[in-house]
Amino acid sequence: MTHLYEFARPALTVDIVVFGLDEEDLQVMLIQRDLAPFEGGWALPGGFVRVDETLDDAARRELVEETGLKDIYLEQLYTFGAVERDPRERVVTVAYYALVNLEGHHVQASTDARNAAWFPVSDLPELAFDHQAILDAAHERLRGKVRYQPIGFELLPERFTLRQLQHMYEVILDRELDKRNFRKKVLAMEIVKETKEIEKDVAHRAARLYRFDKRTYDRLTKQGFNFEI
Repeated sequence: MTHLYEFARPALTVDIVVFGLDEEDLQVMLIQRDLAPFEGGWALPGGFVRVDETLDDAARRELVEETGLKDIYLEQLYTFGAVERDPRERVVTVAYYALVNLEGHHVQASTDARNAAWFPVSDLPELAFDHQAILDAAHERLRGKVRYQPIGFELLPERFTLRQLQHMYEVILDRELDKRNFRKKVLAMEIVKETKEIEKDVAHRAARLYRFDKRTYDRLTKQGFNFEI
């Protein structure tokens, strides 16, 4: 039986803010559009949701199709539905944000993306649609959540130095942290474990490498442990 709807229905899309971290700044992945509208302009990766897929599946598919990124941390952010946000038609988008370790993932543009590249959050080109507002919301969510959940480890290599860990928090929170107090607090949580490895091929004195112990974090959380930076 065919159902007829009295009201016109808006199209549905997903848009994804992908954050990465280098030695200088927090980075965001942008794609250069190969189709109108905003042809040649920079935008967040994303696209229309198919009728036979979930929102999460659509977001992961679009990431693979437009950037080549897969198997990364992904979380739903917010819904953006301004009436004229898309010049083509009435479009509602469900935004996500993702976190990725830059060292372990290669970016490759495809489908309707002419190019894909990383840009510092502090120095972005003009973005298509309302993508600047989406990016700002994702950045604010990251700043808040990284303080009470260990999602920031998704931006780091599997083995990292305490210097890299502190740099990650300083960049995201946009403030300087006292080195001694930060290290004391982090190590006291018992979720950052020292390894027997040290840095290799570095110009400065090689530092000890650490790892995030998710199993210990999950166990402590069940016991009432509160993560806070």
